Amino acid sequence: MTFRRVAPLSLLSLTLAACAVSTPVADVVSNSEESAAEPAVAALPTPDPAPTPTPAPIRTETLAIKVVSGERTQGGWLRGKVPDGTVSATLGDKPVAVDGEGNFFAAFDRDAPALTVLKATHEVGLTIEHPIRVSPRDWDIERVNVAKRPSGSNEEWWAKREPEWLAIRDARAKETGAQGWKQQFIWPVTGRVSGRFGRQRIYRGEPGSYHSGLDIAPGNGVPFVAPADGVVVLARTGFSLEGGIVILDHGAGLNSAFIHMSRLAVTEGDEVEQGQLLGNVGASGRATGPHLHWSLMWRDSRLDPLLFLPPMP
Repeated sequence: MTFRRVAPLSLLSLTLAACAVSTPVADVVSNSEESAAEPAVAALPTPDPAPTPTPAPIRTETLAIKVVSGERTQGGWLRGKVPDGTVSATLGDKPVAVDGEGNFFAAFDRDAPALTVLKATHEVGLTIEHPIRVSPRDWDIERVNVAKRPSGSNEEWWAKREPEWLAIRDARAKETGAQGWKQQFIWPVTGRVSGRFGRQRIYRGEPGSYHSGLDIAPGNGVPFVAPADGVVVLARTGFSLEGGIVILDHGAGLNSAFIHMSRLAVTEGDEVEQGQLLGNVGASGRATGPHLHWSLMWRDSRLDPLLFLPPMP
């Protein structure tokens, strides 16, 4: 007995369909020259969708704030880095600016408490906390047995002073994107230090305002320079207390103010580099002699410029 292999029906159908491509339809399908059949098309299987990769779990022990440098004391500062994926940061109740690589700057007021917390909020919803112990300082306090003088701020005086005060406030609030906060600061001028940050008088138990900056007395007319890169956000003359004044934004909420100037060498909006001339030392405004008063602020915290500087050359 012999067996003849018969093609399966599906294969035979495909064979006929193939013939329809090159052979007249009348020879294969029907005797009518007007009829035509569409060629059969084999359905292709639908591929399974590629599996979605599962993200690697975040190791929470690696989410830490790193403090790289700084002075953890009243009037001091910090530079550091927050973890990748941080969406916001704070020191106490103050916002901390973070650059694209996670670097940050933060600082402590002259009267900062002994303990504050640096926080970073991560994109996964975690909050990373880094407690900071701030060492207190022994300020130069002078107690005098006389009554504190009244402010003397009558309406006429305040009418002149208010726009000056508002100009200073608004200038210090400007954010320019300057990068000077990342630099090691230099001395704007060298000379005798005639006034230190933080000193204060107490009048019969009532505290007066403390000295908010560093006074350097190199001599009248001596030029001084920018201690770090920045953008000039205020440059004016004739202010009641400050006389000639320049405020320089260093970015990240940090800014410098220089007052009692005899001459200004910059204008508002100028971008200046570290070491660039800003003006000349003077005794304009309310000053008892020629000197440069340099104050530093971060947000509304007043800082000690000496803590940013190397020893005077």
